[in-house]
Amino acid sequence: MLPRIWYSPAYDLEWDGHVFPAGKYRATRDRLLADGVIAAADLGKSELLDRGSLLCGHTVDYLDRLEAMTATPQLGYYEFEAPCSRRVLDGFYAMAGGTLAACRAALERTEPGCVGFAANLGGGFHHAFPWKGEGFCAINDIVVAIRVLLTEGAIERAAVVDLDVHQGNGTAKAFEDEERVFTMSMHQQNNYPVKQRSDLDVGLPDKCEDARYLDELARALPVVQEAQPDLVLYVAGADPFHRDQLGGLSLTLDGMAGRDARVYEAFLGGGVPVVGTLAGGYSADEKDVVEIHYRMVREGLEASAAIGR
Repeated sequence: MLPRIWYSPAYDLEWDGHVFPAGKYRATRDRLLADGVIAAADLGKSELLDRGSLLCGHTVDYLDRLEAMTATPQLGYYEFEAPCSRRVLDGFYAMAGGTLAACRAALERTEPGCVGFAANLGGGFHHAFPWKGEGFCAINDIVVAIRVLLTEGAIERAAVVDLDVHQGNGTAKAFEDEERVFTMSMHQQNNYPVKQRSDLDVGLPDKCEDARYLDELARALPVVQEAQPDLVLYVAGADPFHRDQLGGLSLTLDGMAGRDARVYEAFLGGGVPVVGTLAGGYSADEKDVVEIHYRMVREGLEASAAIGR
């Protein structure tokens, strides 16, 4: 049986001093292991995804351009606002591999009395378009994983529940004409990026607090359920948190945990496997980001176990 949680040391991007806290990946893994939430046997090592699979979500020209950037890493700043060294690109390939592996694990564990939850301790790079990178995102692991699974026939329909503070514009654009994939994004309206059209967009006002946020989510999730997905990709960004440097919403830690619980209740509770990805999170204190990611994974594992009992 496949492990439920996926990670690789390749996730530790060479982005020292960047607003994106790449150290959060290792720190989240370490916290889950230290607290006994997962054991070593629960943790799978993500492998770099092969080019054929990457081409399910990106164009040949774009993948070639990324490879060429590794010779001059600073060129990445013109493309997706972060350097693109060989190590960085391999990190993105590994995180794409982790998201796909987590999807396979969640689907494998779905049977009578057991509903699959799995997580990639990385990924969620929803700003990358098929033909370009954007917003710290070089490879859209969500799009790649869903496209691979659809091509294989492993699923017939999928849904993306994107609760990062920023709209999942690259994901929305990639699937705008794909009837088998329902995209939902609930985000701060007056914030980056230039918006694309998801199947369901919920733009929230600045400084939106827990109660309003959770009410809006409660109205949105049944719409996603109506799409009857075989698998849900949960983009669980930590940046709706009130101390986030790049976000303008005002959720507390309890509000963030309530968000996760509602997603799991809606889908795991209805027999639909869920895969969590970490996406964004930019609090000045990395411990805030790690705490939010840690809770997302822990609650998903607990919800899955409770349903199986």
